[in-house]
Amino acid sequence: MKTMTANRKKIGTTLGFVALAVAILAVALWSRQINQVAIPEDRTLFVAAFLAAAVLGVAAFAIGTRWFGGVPAIFAIAVGSFLPFTIAISPQQVAENPIRVGDTIPIFTALDDTGERFRSDDLAGSPVLIKFFRGHW
Repeated sequence: MKTMTANRKKIGTTLGFVALAVAILAVALWSRQINQVAIPEDRTLFVAAFLAAAVLGVAAFAIGTRWFGGVPAIFAIAVGSFLPFTIAISPQQVAENPIRVGDTIPIFTALDDTGERFRSDDLAGSPVLIKFFRGHW
């Protein structure tokens, strides 16, 4: 009986580290997409990868784990739940007439990084990259 429990804890601990590896890989790939400003419209694979990390973390606890296998499992659960949770609570919708790469910039007024106002038409004649970022995905 004691050997069976030890084997279960060994499997659970290993699963905790596997969950951590999946979470790290999912975050790395997601961060790469964000940095390239190339987040796909269909995020299903990313959501599945994040959820897989969370499910593996929960499975590690369900099987039983040593304390040092529980730490990465907890991390994987937290990280794996983040993206699906933020998507669920804050769905974004594409505007009726979105601006696309290469389109002429619409005229607007905004604040720059120093708090000074600027008008978009002041940028005419030079290539410009304007990145709008919202804190939820």
